[in-house]
Amino acid sequence: MNNFAAIDFETANGERSSICSVGLVIVRDGEIAKSLYRLVRPEPNYYSWYCTNVHGLSFHDTENSPVFPEIWSEISPLIDGLPLVAHNSSFDEGCLRAAHRTYMMTYPDYTFFCTCRASRRAFGKLLPNHQLHTVAAHCGFNLHNHHHALADAEACAIIALAIL
Repeated sequence: MNNFAAIDFETANGERSSICSVGLVIVRDGEIAKSLYRLVRPEPNYYSWYCTNVHGLSFHDTENSPVFPEIWSEISPLIDGLPLVAHNSSFDEGCLRAAHRTYMMTYPDYTFFCTCRASRRAFGKLLPNHQLHTVAAHCGFNLHNHHHALADAEACAIIALAIL
């Protein structure tokens, strides 16, 4: 696969609709063509201790950020016609569906591919686990800032180019 969009969402709390950041990497002809990172004011707009501990974002980081529909109006044209790739895609697709539902937006049935499932098929027991940082390292990408949405999307893009 040489043309796709790698995407990663971070959430503010246990609700899938609570997207607080998004990272996007557009790959065209096997090369990274564009990267985008945006903070999002989540819905519902509160942060759990656990989520903040994972990604480091808090209410103060996103209190003045645009809401999801504003961010998605920027992203949607960039991914038009491209399959989406995510590591543990069920989480990211679930977030995307929940945000569309929360804001009563029509969900266009994006095609998702999962680099975690692909890693299990490609590498099996060769790796100790199939977590993003482990697979990224195996594919030659040093994921310095794990759980930053753009860093995770970049890692996902490198994995997808290697094994999808």
